[in-house]
Parts: sequence; structure tokens; C-alpha cells
Amino acid sequence: MTQLTWEEKHALITRNLAEVLGDEKLKTILKERDLKLYWGTATTGKPHIGYFTPMTKIADFLRAGVEVTILFADLHASLDNMKAPWDLLKLREQYYEAIIKALLKSIDVPIEKLKFVKGTDYQLTEKYTLDMYRLSTLTTEHDVKKAGAEVVKQVANPLLSGLLYPGLQVLDEEYLKVDAQFGGIDQRKIFTFAEKYLPALGYEKRIHLMNPMIPGLAGAKMSSSEEDSKIDLLDNAASIKKKLKKAFCEPGNIIDNGLLSFAKSVLFPLMKEGESFLVPRAAEFGGDASYANYEELEMAYAEHAIHPGDLKSALEVYINKLLDPIRKEFASDPKLKSLSAKAYPLPSKQKPSAEPAEVVPSRLDIRVGKIVEVQRHPDADSLYIEKIDLGEESGPRTIVSGLVNFVPIEQMQDRMVVVLANLKPANLRGVSSHGMVLCASVDEPTKAVEPLRPPVNSKPGDKVVVEGYENGNPDEVLNPKKKVWEKLQVDLKINANGVACWSGNPLITPSNENLLVDSLRNVSIK
Repeated sequence: MTQLTWEEKHALITRNLAEVLGDEKLKTILKERDLKLYWGTATTGKPHIGYFTPMTKIADFLRAGVEVTILFADLHASLDNMKAPWDLLKLREQYYEAIIKALLKSIDVPIEKLKFVKGTDYQLTEKYTLDMYRLSTLTTEHDVKKAGAEVVKQVANPLLSGLLYPGLQVLDEEYLKVDAQFGGIDQRKIFTFAEKYLPALGYEKRIHLMNPMIPGLAGAKMSSSEEDSKIDLLDNAASIKKKLKKAFCEPGNIIDNGLLSFAKSVLFPLMKEGESFLVPRAAEFGGDASYANYEELEMAYAEHAIHPGDLKSALEVYINKLLDPIRKEFASDPKLKSLSAKAYPLPSKQKPSAEPAEVVPSRLDIRVGKIVEVQRHPDADSLYIEKIDLGEESGPRTIVSGLVNFVPIEQMQDRMVVVLANLKPANLRGVSSHGMVLCASVDEPTKAVEPLRPPVNSKPGDKVVVEGYENGNPDEVLNPKKKVWEKLQVDLKINANGVACWSGNPLITPSNENLLVDSLRNVSIK
């Protein structure tokens, strides 16, 4: 194998990244020796095809001679809103190692060059614990919440566990004895937090390499917790075809297109010299098309030379080719099949209670949100497709709203709204909608709709409750068959003062302020 120059190693390490913090230090190290780097993943949700994005970069790192450590962050996982109990986390750590090794082998990454570490192997030592205490004397609640804003679920009254999460990630850089940490661009605030506080502890500031985030199939961030946003690494061919068919893929849209992003970040970097990206097409539509690089593919899609259906067909072939070795390995090994079932058991069916649950407004998960992106639905003139920040770790939700005829698009961008967040996701003209923007609405004599207005000091994720019903717990998902929303909605009204109420009791935010509308009075909330 030809020895690479430091410039060639630098080019491999940094290609296709969204950002590099500490590039000059990176160059200095490469002139003297190979880089040491770690990538961490919290062992909670089931790994999906989005994991090919960091793994493709890890392949680049290894080709550049980087010493790579993969951290299975089990302690982080336990702190992240207790998504899984410890006995399940132990099984999931085993599952992560098995599935990631299979994924790496599927793209010809030699796993013997990798080092795998479990967080609790060193994060429970006396020295590490004392450093956590030392760090806590230097940081403020504001700085910690800001650092974790993109990766830790933000709520009005956060658990202390979520505030510990960024500090662990900071100390990992020192205790893993690396030069650099690799992660997604959503980790940037934690990385800058580390750059500030590691030197304050007397430790060296590290380099930070950031990957772009891949949109999910529904248009928002690809998330393990949103089934319609991702393809599981063990999904069969029929499931992949079904999910791709439903995927959001607007003609000509190259910005918010998860399929194109996957091709750019995964498929093209994995292609060998001389290979091209093949898009199968019927003869009457010009026959098969091939593209030597991503820029050619993107330009063709932007110019409508490729139909969304043809792009989906192409991705279906490539994704199945990537997943075939992983599926075969798990299907042929009874121990791996058993591990998968135990690590991610199907939810147990609960016996129906003798008494039906009381239909009270505390069962509604109502939150303040901020519209961070909005566009017209390509297939429905009256609908907007909005990305709404609800303060969730998974990123903004995709929500479809019928507001085109009532609110100009320029008034939607960056608008604060109120969202019913625990409706069952619905497919609206090909786009999966994960919630509903609550509005004052009247049909007679003229149709009028006006979104509820949160108080000016509201933040994304602020919980909205009905006064007198503050102590209940929202349903995880409102069961459409039980018609909980429909039964509660009939008593949701705007009163004569423009205040949102349920049965006369005002809806209030954590600051004990009301939700208002500007013009409509004595009308329903829908």
C-alpha cells in the first residue's frame, strides 16, 4: 500500500465534513504522526441506515492512518431521560457492537484496526468522578443547557441527568487520550463547551470534526424514535420499498432531500474508482442514466432530469446492496437473532383496564414550538410543510398545516406557535405529519383561522396545561379509536377576551401566562 503524505491524509480526514474546529492543530499533528480520534454513540434507539454516514467517514479516517476508538456511551444513554433501564442497556450495548461491526464489514472497513470501548469501563472510576465534580464547580446551568440544546431533550423543568450529559462528553476526550472527537454538526455546542472547559481543568483542547446531518425520509432529522423517518439496518426489501415509496422527495428540491443526502454522504464516498451512480429508467423516459460524481447527480435532479420515483428506485437497489451482508449475518446466527429480540423487545400488550381512563385535558401533550422552516406542499395548494422546533433531541418535527389561505408564508417563518404533539402521525398527501398546530377557527359566515399565540417569553418545548389539570400525564400517543382528542376538542374555545380555554379554564404556560389570539372571539380551537 502506498504511503500517504500528510496532505493526502488531511484531505481524506476532512472531505465531506460540515465543519472542522482546530484545523491548524490537525495539520501540525499529521506532519508529525497519525491522529487519534473517537466517535461516541449512546446505546438507546436501534441503529438505522443513518449510521452509514459516520461509518463512511470512519472508513476515511482509517485509510488516513487514524487510530479510531468507538465509544458505546452506555452511561450517557442512561442519563438521557432514562430511555431504557440498565438491564436493557447492557443488551443494547452488545447489539450495537454486533450491528456496527457487521455494518463496517459490509463497506469493507477492517474492524481489527478499531478499538471499541464502553463508557462505564472508565466513567465510574474515582478520578473521572472527581473530575466531574471539579467541572461542576466551573460551569453554570445556562452553559450546560446551551451545550446540550441540540442533543439532550429540552423541557421546562429538566432532569439533573440531562445537565450531566455534556460534562461526560467533555471528559471523554481526556480519558480516551485522543487528539480529536468526531460527531454530527448537532454536537457543535458540546464541542465548543469542551474547548472552553477542558483547558479550565488543566487539560488540552481537542480538535473537533463534524459531519453534516442527514434528513430522514419524512424530511426532518433521521431519528430512531420516528419509525417513518428511517430505515432499520435489518429491514427487509419489502419494508425498504414501502418506506422509500412514502419518503418525502420533492421534484427539484436538493436542499431538504434525505435520499440525495444519503447518496452524497454514503454512496459516492464508497464507490471505487471508475464506478458511477446508476439511475434505472424506462426507455421511453430516456433509459438508464449514470453519474460519475455527486455534483452531476444533484444538478440533474435540480433540473428535473431525474424523476423522484427514479431516484427512489436507484436508492432502493443501493440500500439493499449495503444491507444484504448485515441481514444475512443476523439471519444465519441464532445468537444474534436472539440478541436483537431481547435488546429491542416488542411492546407488551396491556390488558384493558376495568374502568376506562378519564378523558381529561392533562392527557393532551400541548407544547410551544417555533417554526424554523416552512414551504408549500408540492401536491396540495392549501397545505404548508413546516419544520417546528419543540425542544426535542431528535430535532424539529415535520408538521403539515392547512394554513396557506389564512397566513402568508412570510408570516410563518420563525413564528412561535402552539402544537398538539401526541397525535398519531398522519400521512398528508405523501408527507408524514407529526402533530397539529392549534388554531382558533370559525366556519360561519366566512371561514377564518388564526394560530394561537404563545406569550412573548415562551421557548420551544414549553409545556402548556389547562389550569386545574396541571398534575396529569399526557398519553404517549392519543389512540384514534378512543377519540380522546375529539372528546376534549369540543370544549376548547377562545373566550370573549381572546384567551384559549378548556371548559372555561385557561390554557397556561410554565410562566403562568395565557395563550391568546388577536382577532377571533368565542370560537372553537382546532
